[in-house]
Amino acid sequence: MGTPDTPAVRALADTGIDVEITVHGPVRSLEEAAEVRGLEPRQILKTLVVRRAEGEHLFVLVPGDREISWPKLRALLGVNRISMPDKDVAREVTGYERGTITPFGSRPDPATGAPWPVIADALIVSREGPVSIGAGAHGVAATVDPQQLVEVLDARIADVTEVLAPRGG
Repeated sequence: MGTPDTPAVRALADTGIDVEITVHGPVRSLEEAAEVRGLEPRQILKTLVVRRAEGEHLFVLVPGDREISWPKLRALLGVNRISMPDKDVAREVTGYERGTITPFGSRPDPATGAPWPVIADALIVSREGPVSIGAGAHGVAATVDPQQLVEVLDARIADVTEVLAPRGG
């Protein structure tokens, strides 16, 4: 199976950074994704779309073993209210369906034509090893150097996460 031709894969190639595209079948969890990519869950990045204001969105890159700290993110952005759009709005804003969202090859801000801003949690660049980010299709990922990742995305690095809360069960 060859590398899928997604906007993300093309955008990643255009950056010139070292990238390894991994194609695997469907996975049921972040832990399973990490296993098939030969990485630890902390190295898998979740790309979350956040609505800052009407028609204003941004991406937040979150290590797989963490979740967004809403108070930290609100403080960083200087806003009292932020939210995550539903799956239909997320697709309209980014061009990707949930589970495939990535800043690479995403639709730009229609008002400015510029890419949506990216905030990368500080742990992404302070931990050892590469990171894996979605590449625009289910079961397709890009493994990259975290420093190169934040540089090509012009990401703002900040402490915006907290330890993942245990799941009920």
